[in-house]
Amino acid sequence: MPQYVVRYGALRQLGACSTRGGEEYLRGAQVIVRTKRGLETGHVLCEATERAVQDLGDADGGQVLREMTGDDHRERARIRDQELEIFETCKRAIADLRLEMTLVDIEHVFGGERIVAYYLAENRVDFRELVKVLAAELQTRIEMRQIGVRDEAKLLADYGDCGKPVCCNTHLSEMPPVSMKMAKIQKATLDPTKISGRCGRLKCCLRYEYDTYRELRKELPAVGADVVTDRGRATVLAQEILAGQLLVQTEDMRRILIDSADVLTVISPAKR
Repeated sequence: MPQYVVRYGALRQLGACSTRGGEEYLRGAQVIVRTKRGLETGHVLCEATERAVQDLGDADGGQVLREMTGDDHRERARIRDQELEIFETCKRAIADLRLEMTLVDIEHVFGGERIVAYYLAENRVDFRELVKVLAAELQTRIEMRQIGVRDEAKLLADYGDCGKPVCCNTHLSEMPPVSMKMAKIQKATLDPTKISGRCGRLKCCLRYEYDTYRELRKELPAVGADVVTDRGRATVLAQEILAGQLLVQTEDMRRILIDSADVLTVISPAKR
C-alpha cells in the first residue's frame, strides 16, 4: 500500500501518511488526512520512500482519506473566515483575564475536533480559566500552545530577503541550530540586520553549507600557520575556502594569493 509525505497544519508539519485501498496521488494534490489531531487539510509532497521516512525521523504520520472536493474547499474557506472571529474572541478573553501572553495565531482544525491557540510568553502562564471560558463560548476543545519567535515566523512570515518563501514555512520540518560561527566561516557579513531572518534570529540558510565549508577548511593550512611554498616561506593570513586559495604574507612582507596546491609543507600549524 503506497505512502506519501504530506504537509499539513498551521505549523506545516510533515508526516508519512498511508492511503486507503491503495489510492495513488500526484505531487501537490490537496488532500484530507486523518492525524492524531483529527481531520486536516494537507498537500502531498512525494512518495514516502525509505529514505524520506528516515529523514522525517519521529514525525507524526496519519492516513490520506481522499483528495479535496469542492465542498472541502468551501468548508476550508469558511473555517478560515471563522478563525478571524475566534482570534478576536480569544484576544478579548486574554485581556479580560489580564494574562501576560501574546496571541499569535488561531488554528481551527478542519474536522472541528479542536481549536489551537498559538501564543508567546516570557514566563509560565496559568491559562486554565482562559480554556474554560473559550471552551464554553466556542463549544469545542481548546488547546493552548506556547511557541518561540522562530515558530511565530513559521506561522506568519511570507518571503525572505532572497525573494523566496521563508524556509521555515516551506521545506523545514525542524529548526536547525544556527550560530555566528557559521556566518564567520562563510565570510558572510556580520551585520545582524543582514544575517537575521524574519524571526529576528540568525537565518536558517546559514546552516545549509556550513558542513561543506568545515570539511573544505580541514584541507587548508589554518590562518596563522607558517608554510613553505614554491615562492619561499610565508604566513597564512586568510583562507578562500571554496576557491581553495590562501592569502599569505611572504618574508619580504608581500601579500599574495596562492592556490593551496602551491603549499609544499606546513612548518608550524596554527590553532584553528
